[in-house]
Amino acid sequence: MISETRKILLSAGAAAALTFAAGAALAHEEHACLDAACASELLFADTDAPTGAGEVSLASPKYGTWGFDLSGMDRGVKPGDDFFKFANGKWDERTVIPSDRVRYGNFNKLRELSEHRMHAILEEAAAGKLTDPDAAKIAAGYAAFMDEALAEKLDAKPIAPELAEIRRVKSKDEFTVLMGKANVSGFTSLFPVGINIDAKSPMKYAVTTANGGLGLPDRDYYLQPNFAEKKAKYQAYVQQMLTLAGWEQPAENAKAIVEFETRLAEASWSRIERRDRDKTYNPMSPAELTAFTPGIDWNRYLAATGLPKVERVVVSTNTAFPKVAKIYADTPLETLKAWQAFHVADGAAPYLSKRFVDANWTFRSKELAGQPEQQARWKRAAAFMDNGIGESIGRIYVARYFPPEAKAKMDALVVDIRTALKGRIETLAWMGPETRERALEKLGKFTVKIAYPDKWQDYSKLTFEKDDLYGNVLRSGAYEWQRQVARLNGPVDKAEWGMTPQTVNAYYNFANNEIVFPAAILQPPFFDPDADPAINYGGIGGVIGHEISHGFDDQGRKSDGDGVLRDWWTAEDAAKFKIQADRLGAQYSAFEPLPGAKVQGGLTMGENIGDNGGLSLGLDAYHASLKGKPAPVIDGLTGDQRVFLGWAQVWREKSRDEALRQQVVTDPHSPAYYRVNGTIRNIPGWYTAWDVQPSDKLYVAPEQRVKIW
Repeated sequence: MISETRKILLSAGAAAALTFAAGAALAHEEHACLDAACASELLFADTDAPTGAGEVSLASPKYGTWGFDLSGMDRGVKPGDDFFKFANGKWDERTVIPSDRVRYGNFNKLRELSEHRMHAILEEAAAGKLTDPDAAKIAAGYAAFMDEALAEKLDAKPIAPELAEIRRVKSKDEFTVLMGKANVSGFTSLFPVGINIDAKSPMKYAVTTANGGLGLPDRDYYLQPNFAEKKAKYQAYVQQMLTLAGWEQPAENAKAIVEFETRLAEASWSRIERRDRDKTYNPMSPAELTAFTPGIDWNRYLAATGLPKVERVVVSTNTAFPKVAKIYADTPLETLKAWQAFHVADGAAPYLSKRFVDANWTFRSKELAGQPEQQARWKRAAAFMDNGIGESIGRIYVARYFPPEAKAKMDALVVDIRTALKGRIETLAWMGPETRERALEKLGKFTVKIAYPDKWQDYSKLTFEKDDLYGNVLRSGAYEWQRQVARLNGPVDKAEWGMTPQTVNAYYNFANNEIVFPAAILQPPFFDPDADPAINYGGIGGVIGHEISHGFDDQGRKSDGDGVLRDWWTAEDAAKFKIQADRLGAQYSAFEPLPGAKVQGGLTMGENIGDNGGLSLGLDAYHASLKGKPAPVIDGLTGDQRVFLGWAQVWREKSRDEALRQQVVTDPHSPAYYRVNGTIRNIPGWYTAWDVQPSDKLYVAPEQRVKIW
């Protein structure tokens, strides 16, 4: 339910993608994140409508008198027929998605609260009121983004040097070198290179690569008939961007670019294939890669990235590489140059003049995701600053908004959930003793990170200038890349975080065998120290259980307690696990949130296993917390009922149709509706708590229910 690897700014294109994800609310997270998407400063009380502009507050929200908003329930719906609507139906009826969002719910309420808190910090920096060591950098970066007049004056000038460099390219070899500069420029590459923890040797880093080059959200947008209209609109957008950038023959080049990217899409792996961690670990030497991809000199290409001499590269989508190399060889250089020019303009567009910004938003957010209104400039500035210098902002955020006592209470909850999983592993009927011993060993080695890092990132080598927005974008990407290159041959920094404290999300990291919970998610409706404990066990308890379960989902289970990608299962137990996982995948693949748009059970497998395990563990931990005493009844609701309501309240969310269509194609998380109804129907305690009968619509016969952890 949360992000498993760090997303970093590697180029202007990467920065644009991150800004688009925040603006279009498609990061569901997340997507491998807990959730995706995210108004003016708002005060949220028990109701879900924002208060008037004069009632601004940066305080955490509250829900009801004991942590749950009873007014959001629709008691006219039977729990066994539609638990999401039973718990959230009235909320759904009265909630309107803000015009600058593509989805809205309780995650998004916390995200916009975090957004407004960042805004306050940025405004104070601009006014010279911050004493933080990076206050001047924060002020300069924010000022540059907010200087719309300068952006209008400059128009396309910031990208002129990159366009000129593209025009100077005279051969494919020169173009390959140009692609090698992608991590420190606005250029893009067919073979993007990164630095990640080595999955089979997690105490060191590895250079990694995969095939890329697509401008639409997924290969399906090029290949599936139901996306033909979007593909046509994309070609028009490519033409528009080339025209704005002053590139020759925009109509002809746009057509050639989309045809080129369609061939790349045909060669690309599906998202389901790219989830398989066994198939995506393929180390090669540069010489082997050069032989594997005729026409690409990998020694020269890697040298252009700024890397030191590299002896080994881990290739993920390996079988696509020869195909992409042939497409590259067969494509005219002038088409490749136009393709590169488009991606420079597209990546830079959010940081240029209004005509670029509006064109980019109209296609990327309005057309692809259904967002009716562009976000205010300060919101986009906050997203950029969070990505660029987020831990410095986080240092201020934590001091202001995270009470230290919350960390101790989270520690205790994590212990409760780990204890619950330990009990389950010890009693699993399908698991043999050898695998069980190794699973318990892995659980015992989990690392937990709560709220904020022990050591803040050093941004001393990052320069932000108040009159150079696009330059700040490029420098931010180059700083991050150079930071990673500098540590390539050193030990892995196990203290590093993949999210800033002000991020409303959480994640599990395979290689570090760690679960991480930023400060911004540790507030209602997830975690409220003053709420009924059952709500916390259903909310943040379910989230903790979800993240721990990621260590044992269909991909997380492939790493051992030290984070090493290896097979530590007996063949018999692995086969039993797969049977249950396939059954769960089939359940979710039957869900169809919109006509013709089905959930992909294979793509969402890890998150669905996480939800199933997470809520089950939250319920177990709540039972243990009672220490044999009966649970109190509150407002006529039993303790178990309140645990399930706590889970359902977290997933209150509405989504625009276009965003939902994009989600089921690209996001490893199931839509929120199914994270409630798809999860609870496999948990025996839900049937008992709500007296669910075989005649109810959500009923699943006991022998068909999936229990993995």
